[in-house]
Formats: sequence, C-alpha cells, structure tokens
Amino acid sequence: MSIPIALQIYSVRQDAEKDLFGVLKEVARMGYAGVEFAGYYGHDAAEIRKVLDDLGLKAEGTHTGIHELSDDRIGATIDVHHALGANFVIVPWLPEDARNSVDACKATGDKLTAISEKLRGAGLRAGFHAHEGDMHPIDGGKSAWYLLADATPADFIMQYDTSNGMAGGADPVQPILDLPGRSASVHLKEANDLIIGEGPIPWDGVFKASEGVGGVEWYVVEHEAPTGNAMQSVELCLASLRRMGK
Repeated sequence: MSIPIALQIYSVRQDAEKDLFGVLKEVARMGYAGVEFAGYYGHDAAEIRKVLDDLGLKAEGTHTGIHELSDDRIGATIDVHHALGANFVIVPWLPEDARNSVDACKATGDKLTAISEKLRGAGLRAGFHAHEGDMHPIDGGKSAWYLLADATPADFIMQYDTSNGMAGGADPVQPILDLPGRSASVHLKEANDLIIGEGPIPWDGVFKASEGVGGVEWYVVEHEAPTGNAMQSVELCLASLRRMGK
C-alpha cells in the first residue's frame, strides 16, 4: 500500500513567511505529494490552489483554530477548504480548560461533534491533533486523547503525532491501534527534533498500525523545531521515509 506523504508547512514556516510559493515549488521538487497548511502567509486560497495544481501538489488539509469553526465563521472556513481542495480540517490545539477534566472533555467532544456534522455536510472531515498534554491521564483514568475520541463520531480524525504522543508518556504506536479507523491522517515526527529515522520512534510499528488498523489516507511529515536549514531537514525526512519503502 502506497500512502501519500504531505509536509506540514509549519515545519518551514520561516521560509514560507518569505516566499510561500517558492517553498511549495521546493516541496514538490523534493517529492512530497501534498502539503498541510497552518496559515496562508497573506495569500488567498484560490491563488494557492492554482500554484498547487501547477506543481502537482494536493492540499491534504489544514490545522485550523477552533475559533475559525464557530457558527459565524465556519461557512467562510468551508469556502477556503473547498477553494484549496483540502478535505481535512484539523483542530491543532485546545485550551487547557477545554480538556483538563472528564466533564470538560465531554463538553468539548459535543462541540467538536457539532462541528464535524457541519463539515461533513460540506464534504469535509474534522479532526483533532495530538499534543503532549493530551496523553496525560485525568484523575487516574483516561487521557483527554481517549476521552475526546469517545465523545466524537467514528469519522472524526484523531490525528496522532508520534513525537508528541511519546513525549506525553504514550506508546508511539498503541494510540493508533486503540482507535481503529480514526487515523486518516498521521503526523510523522521523530522524537527530540531529530530527522525521521534517527531517533527512537519504531517506524515499522507506526506504519503497520496506521495501514492495518488506523485507516490512514495521508502521512504528514512535521519537523517542528528544526536546527539548521529547515528545508534541508524536511528533505532528509522524506528521503529517510523513502528508504523505509514509503
């Protein structure tokens, strides 16, 4: 099974701030199949879509703040995603008081479910991205990650991040196995800001879980705090994945 690989543009944000379209051209040259956005660097969606189409890149999805999914803004957010051709709308972060108790997670899950229903009606899929704190048990029980999964529908994407999960004390593979079909998009990030394959993440296990149980449709490379040349780092990450057969 060949799963397309996208790059989270946040990984090269300093370069993108200077020249987004130049970055996209380089990302295509490297061999990435697509990109995931976390902001548009002053460009409108139609303009970006034309560049993506010209380069043969696909917008896998976006990291979109939950405030952009409020009742008065979700329509505009849907329009942007349609213009980009991006299907996944991933909430990248939640305030602590929205996920620091069982009741808070249930209320947030209800909110995310309502958002998911609206996006589904527009042909889009909602999701949530894992951070370190989401893996910590609440009151000795489940973590926010699992409580939010329990409180959202089966097509709501639980976008696991291999490094963030491990940093939070979770096994880098088990959360994917625990939520069958919920991993349409998986963030591939090596621990300790290393190049993929140079750290402790058991990549074979991640791939087997994602493709065998998780229902993965896209892998997304993220190198959140690169040292040195960010563009070179993400090219090395992709080259490492290619050597792994991806």
